[in-house]
Amino acid sequence: MKKIFLAATVLSLAFSIQAQEIPERKAERQDRSDLRQKRMHRPGMEMRNLELTEAQREQFKQQRESFQKQMQELKKNDEITVKEWRNKMETLRKENKSKMDNILTQEQKDKMKKMRVEGAERRKGMMEKREEVRKDRLNLTEEQSAKLKKSREEMQQKLKSIKENKALSDEQKKEQVKEAMKKQRESMQSVLTDEQKAKMKADRKHSPAKRMKRPAPKDKEVI
Repeated sequence: MKKIFLAATVLSLAFSIQAQEIPERKAERQDRSDLRQKRMHRPGMEMRNLELTEAQREQFKQQRESFQKQMQELKKNDEITVKEWRNKMETLRKENKSKMDNILTQEQKDKMKKMRVEGAERRKGMMEKREEVRKDRLNLTEEQSAKLKKSREEMQQKLKSIKENKALSDEQKKEQVKEAMKKQRESMQSVLTDEQKAKMKADRKHSPAKRMKRPAPKDKEVI
């Protein structure tokens, strides 16, 4: 079972590394959560704004502990195949999310939905500003800017489609996301000149983002 867990961990790590390899995203920290699918928002921040009752906090705590215990037991199970392990893990995660969601009132769910919409709008605005900065720094032509924008929008739509496809397992979603990112990276590279690629590489090397680590949120009340 340890080998199974290790294999799954390696797959997950490879997925994360692949996401970081997209120059545009790595340089600008752009759409970071979109690349990881399951982190398209900051749940800790959301929880702090939902005014949870003490009873709800305790319910979240108990459910978290129950889920962690189930995952630990699954990790130690040597009697199942890799496929069975993945299916069981996916089932446990879905059950956990459903139970966590059910702890919230409808008003809290609506508030969370609103926060996510507002967050998406803020990210869109920040993205547009970053695009202007990139255009100036790389001396992009109007044609290049248009092509990069189209490629990015297609990528975002593809990721959204994959995320919302309930017929896909988590592993299938990962594979499709990896393939979509690969195509987006190739598309971007085909648009830039060698000089622009070198400039972007130099910018990434000296980017403050490479030297900074985001502190972990103190609030553990997450879904």
